Amino acid sequence: MTSIRLALLNVAQNPEETSRNFRRELDANIVEFHCPSGEFPDTFQFDCFVVTGSWASVYWDREWIGQLKTWVGGAIEAGLPGLGVCYGHQLLADVLGGRVTSMGEYEIGYRTVEQDGENRLLTGLDEELTVFTTHSDHVVEAPPGATVFAKNEYGIHGFRKDRIFAVQFHPEYDMETARTVTEGKDEIPDERIEAVLDGITPRNYRAACEAKQLFDNFLEYAAEIRDERVARGSVSAD
Repeated sequence: MTSIRLALLNVAQNPEETSRNFRRELDANIVEFHCPSGEFPDTFQFDCFVVTGSWASVYWDREWIGQLKTWVGGAIEAGLPGLGVCYGHQLLADVLGGRVTSMGEYEIGYRTVEQDGENRLLTGLDEELTVFTTHSDHVVEAPPGATVFAKNEYGIHGFRKDRIFAVQFHPEYDMETARTVTEGKDEIPDERIEAVLDGITPRNYRAACEAKQLFDNFLEYAAEIRDERVARGSVSAD
Protein backbone atom coordinates (compact mmCIF):
# COMPACT_ATOMS: atom_id res chain seq x y z
CA MET A 1 0.00 0.00 0.00
CA THR A 2 1.37 3.39 -0.96
CA SER A 3 1.54 6.04 1.74
CA ILE A 4 -1.53 8.12 2.50
CA ARG A 5 -1.17 11.75 1.40
CA LEU A 6 -2.66 13.81 4.20
CA ALA A 7 -3.34 17.55 4.48
CA LEU A 8 -2.66 18.60 8.08
CA LEU A 9 -4.56 21.83 8.75
CA ASN A 10 -2.68 23.13 11.79
CA VAL A 11 -4.75 25.85 13.45
CA ALA A 12 -2.78 26.20 16.69
CA GLN A 13 -1.50 29.57 17.86
CA ASN A 14 1.91 28.01 18.51
CA PRO A 15 2.04 25.39 15.77
CA GLU A 16 5.34 23.63 16.57
CA GLU A 17 4.11 21.49 19.45
CA THR A 18 0.88 20.64 17.63
CA SER A 19 2.87 19.64 14.56
CA ARG A 20 5.16 17.43 16.65
CA ASN A 21 2.26 15.62 18.27
CA PHE A 22 0.33 14.91 15.10
CA ARG A 23 3.40 13.95 13.08
CA ARG A 24 4.30 11.44 15.78
CA GLU A 25 0.85 9.81 15.65
CA LEU A 26 0.01 9.95 11.92
CA ASP A 27 1.91 7.45 9.79
CA ALA A 28 1.31 9.26 6.52
CA ASN A 29 2.85 11.54 3.92
CA ILE A 30 1.91 14.79 5.65
CA VAL A 31 1.64 18.14 3.89
CA GLU A 32 1.17 20.76 6.61
CA PHE A 33 -0.51 24.16 6.47
CA HIS A 34 -0.61 26.73 9.28
CA CYS A 35 -3.99 28.26 8.55
CA PRO A 36 -3.84 31.26 10.95
CA SER A 37 -0.77 32.41 8.97
CA GLY A 38 -2.76 32.26 5.74
CA GLU A 39 -1.47 28.87 4.56
CA PHE A 40 -4.09 26.73 2.82
CA PRO A 41 -4.02 23.94 0.24
CA ASP A 42 -4.74 25.09 -3.29
CA THR A 43 -6.03 21.66 -4.29
CA PHE A 44 -8.06 18.74 -3.00
CA GLN A 45 -5.51 16.23 -4.33
CA PHE A 46 -5.09 14.48 -0.99
CA ASP A 47 -6.28 11.16 0.37
CA CYS A 48 -7.63 12.74 3.57
CA PHE A 49 -7.30 15.74 5.87
CA VAL A 50 -7.00 16.47 9.60
CA VAL A 51 -7.99 19.69 11.39
CA THR A 52 -6.15 20.23 14.70
CA GLY A 53 -7.02 21.98 17.94
CA SER A 54 -6.81 25.75 18.33
CA TRP A 55 -7.11 28.62 20.79
CA ALA A 56 -9.75 30.14 18.49
CA SER A 57 -13.53 29.72 18.37
CA VAL A 58 -15.27 28.65 15.18
CA TYR A 59 -17.76 31.51 15.51
CA TRP A 60 -15.06 34.22 15.57
CA ASP A 61 -15.07 36.62 12.63
CA ARG A 62 -11.56 36.00 11.31
CA GLU A 63 -10.57 35.83 7.66
CA TRP A 64 -8.56 32.64 8.09
CA ILE A 65 -11.46 30.87 9.80
CA GLY A 66 -13.72 31.70 6.87
CA GLN A 67 -11.06 30.45 4.45
CA LEU A 68 -10.67 27.25 6.45
CA LYS A 69 -14.42 26.60 6.43
CA THR A 70 -14.48 27.16 2.66
CA TRP A 71 -11.63 24.72 2.00
CA VAL A 72 -13.01 22.08 4.35
CA GLY A 73 -16.44 22.37 2.75
CA GLY A 74 -14.87 21.84 -0.66
CA ALA A 75 -12.85 18.87 0.58
CA ILE A 76 -16.00 17.25 1.95
CA GLU A 77 -17.78 17.79 -1.38
CA ALA A 78 -14.77 16.25 -3.15
CA GLY A 79 -15.23 13.10 -1.04
CA LEU A 80 -12.11 13.32 1.12
CA PRO A 81 -12.22 11.54 4.47
CA GLY A 82 -11.64 14.04 7.29
CA LEU A 83 -10.80 13.97 10.98
CA GLY A 84 -11.27 16.88 13.38
CA VAL A 85 -9.76 17.12 16.86
CA CYS A 86 -11.10 19.58 19.49
CA TYR A 87 -11.39 22.83 17.48
CA GLY A 88 -11.38 20.63 14.39
CA HIS A 89 -14.32 18.70 15.84
CA GLN A 90 -16.22 21.95 16.31
CA LEU A 91 -15.29 23.34 12.91
CA LEU A 92 -16.42 20.21 11.08
CA ALA A 93 -19.68 20.28 13.02
CA ASP A 94 -20.20 23.92 12.01
CA VAL A 95 -19.39 23.31 8.34
CA LEU A 96 -21.77 20.34 8.23
CA GLY A 97 -24.66 22.27 9.77
CA GLY A 98 -24.27 21.55 13.48
CA ARG A 99 -24.15 24.16 16.25
CA VAL A 100 -21.21 25.23 18.43
CA THR A 101 -21.48 27.49 21.48
CA SER A 102 -19.45 28.57 24.48
CA MET A 103 -19.75 26.33 27.53
CA GLY A 104 -19.20 29.20 29.96
CA GLU A 105 -16.64 26.97 31.68
CA TYR A 106 -13.73 24.63 30.95
CA GLU A 107 -13.51 20.90 30.69
CA ILE A 108 -9.85 20.16 31.27
CA GLY A 109 -7.72 17.23 32.38
CA TYR A 110 -7.87 13.47 32.07
CA ARG A 111 -11.51 12.48 31.96
CA THR A 112 -13.76 9.59 30.97
CA VAL A 113 -15.65 9.45 27.68
CA GLU A 114 -18.10 6.70 26.84
CA GLN A 115 -18.62 5.17 23.42
CA ASP A 116 -22.22 5.29 22.25
CA GLY A 117 -22.54 2.31 19.92
CA GLU A 118 -20.00 0.85 17.50
CA ASN A 119 -17.99 3.22 15.35
CA ARG A 120 -15.22 2.72 12.80
CA LEU A 121 -12.99 5.39 14.33
CA LEU A 122 -12.99 3.78 17.80
CA THR A 123 -12.82 0.16 16.65
CA GLY A 124 -10.83 -1.95 19.11
CA LEU A 125 -11.15 0.54 21.98
CA ASP A 126 -12.90 0.07 25.32
CA GLU A 127 -16.43 1.36 25.83
CA GLU A 128 -15.04 3.78 28.46
CA LEU A 129 -12.01 5.78 27.41
CA THR A 130 -9.60 7.87 29.44
CA VAL A 131 -8.79 10.98 27.39
CA PHE A 132 -7.24 14.41 27.90
CA THR A 133 -9.64 17.29 27.34
CA THR A 134 -9.24 21.06 27.23
CA HIS A 135 -12.05 23.16 25.75
CA SER A 136 -14.51 25.92 26.60
CA ASP A 137 -16.66 25.59 23.45
CA HIS A 138 -18.66 22.51 22.56
CA VAL A 139 -20.90 21.02 19.90
CA VAL A 140 -24.45 21.36 21.25
CA GLU A 141 -26.13 20.03 18.10
CA ALA A 142 -24.49 17.44 15.88
CA PRO A 143 -24.85 17.98 12.13
CA PRO A 144 -28.08 16.72 10.55
CA GLY A 145 -27.69 13.05 9.70
CA ALA A 146 -24.60 12.61 11.85
CA THR A 147 -24.13 9.74 14.30
CA VAL A 148 -22.88 10.68 17.78
CA PHE A 149 -20.50 7.97 18.96
CA ALA A 150 -18.89 9.39 22.12
CA LYS A 151 -20.23 11.44 25.04
CA ASN A 152 -19.69 12.45 28.64
CA GLU A 153 -21.41 14.83 31.05
CA TYR A 154 -20.06 17.81 29.11
CA GLY A 155 -21.79 16.66 25.95
CA ILE A 156 -20.80 15.36 22.52
CA HIS A 157 -17.24 14.04 22.25
CA GLY A 158 -17.43 12.32 18.88
CA PHE A 159 -19.57 12.23 15.75
CA ARG A 160 -19.46 10.83 12.25
CA LYS A 161 -21.19 11.96 9.09
CA ASP A 162 -20.42 10.02 5.91
CA ARG A 163 -16.59 10.17 5.52
CA ILE A 164 -16.09 12.75 8.27
CA PHE A 165 -15.09 11.88 11.86
CA ALA A 166 -14.56 14.24 14.76
CA VAL A 167 -13.56 14.01 18.43
CA GLN A 168 -13.60 16.71 21.10
CA PHE A 169 -10.75 15.21 23.15
CA HIS A 170 -7.00 15.23 22.37
CA PRO A 171 -5.68 11.75 21.55
CA GLU A 172 -2.45 13.27 20.20
CA TYR A 173 -1.30 14.84 23.47
CA ASP A 174 1.73 13.64 25.38
CA MET A 175 2.32 14.49 29.05
CA GLU A 176 4.48 17.50 28.17
CA THR A 177 1.74 19.07 26.07
CA ALA A 178 -0.91 18.33 28.69
CA ARG A 179 1.16 20.18 31.30
CA THR A 180 2.02 23.12 29.02
CA VAL A 181 -1.60 23.64 27.95
CA THR A 182 -2.87 23.40 31.53
CA GLU A 183 -0.28 25.85 32.88
CA GLY A 184 -1.27 28.33 30.18
CA LYS A 185 -4.91 28.60 31.26
CA ASP A 186 -4.72 31.90 33.16
CA GLU A 187 -8.52 32.16 33.24
CA ILE A 188 -8.85 29.05 35.43
CA PRO A 189 -8.39 29.32 39.24
CA ASP A 190 -4.98 28.24 40.54
CA GLU A 191 -6.38 25.47 42.71
CA ARG A 192 -8.11 23.86 39.74
CA ILE A 193 -4.94 24.15 37.66
CA GLU A 194 -3.00 22.38 40.41
CA ALA A 195 -5.61 19.63 40.58
CA VAL A 196 -5.37 19.04 36.83
CA LEU A 197 -1.56 19.05 36.96
CA ASP A 198 -1.67 16.52 39.79
CA GLY A 199 -3.69 14.26 37.51
CA ILE A 200 -1.11 14.33 34.69
CA THR A 201 0.57 11.11 35.77
CA PRO A 202 2.22 8.26 33.87
CA ARG A 203 -0.68 6.01 34.85
CA ASN A 204 -3.32 8.35 33.39
CA TYR A 205 -1.20 8.97 30.31
CA ARG A 206 -0.80 5.24 29.68
CA ALA A 207 -4.58 4.83 29.94
CA ALA A 208 -5.12 7.72 27.51
CA CYS A 209 -2.69 6.22 24.99
CA GLU A 210 -5.35 3.64 24.10
CA ALA A 211 -7.28 6.35 22.24
CA LYS A 212 -4.31 6.95 19.92
CA GLN A 213 -5.52 3.88 18.05
CA LEU A 214 -8.10 6.10 16.38
CA PHE A 215 -5.38 7.65 14.19
CA ASP A 216 -4.49 4.25 12.71
CA ASN A 217 -8.19 3.46 12.32
CA PHE A 218 -8.73 6.71 10.44
CA LEU A 219 -5.77 6.18 8.12
CA GLU A 220 -6.88 2.61 7.42
CA TYR A 221 -10.32 3.94 6.48
CA ALA A 222 -8.80 6.68 4.30
CA ALA A 223 -6.69 4.07 2.49
CA GLU A 224 -9.81 2.03 1.75
CA ILE A 225 -11.58 5.07 0.31
CA ARG A 226 -8.47 5.99 -1.71
CA ASP A 227 -8.27 2.47 -3.13
CA GLU A 228 -11.98 2.49 -4.03
CA ARG A 229 -11.56 5.79 -5.86
CA VAL A 230 -8.50 4.48 -7.71
CA ALA A 231 -10.42 1.36 -8.73
CA ARG A 232 -13.21 3.55 -10.13
CA GLY A 233 -10.63 5.66 -11.95
CA SER A 234 -11.67 8.87 -10.19
CA VAL A 235 -8.16 9.46 -8.81
CA SER A 236 -4.64 8.42 -9.77
CA ALA A 237 -2.76 5.76 -7.82
CA ASP A 238 0.37 7.98 -7.77
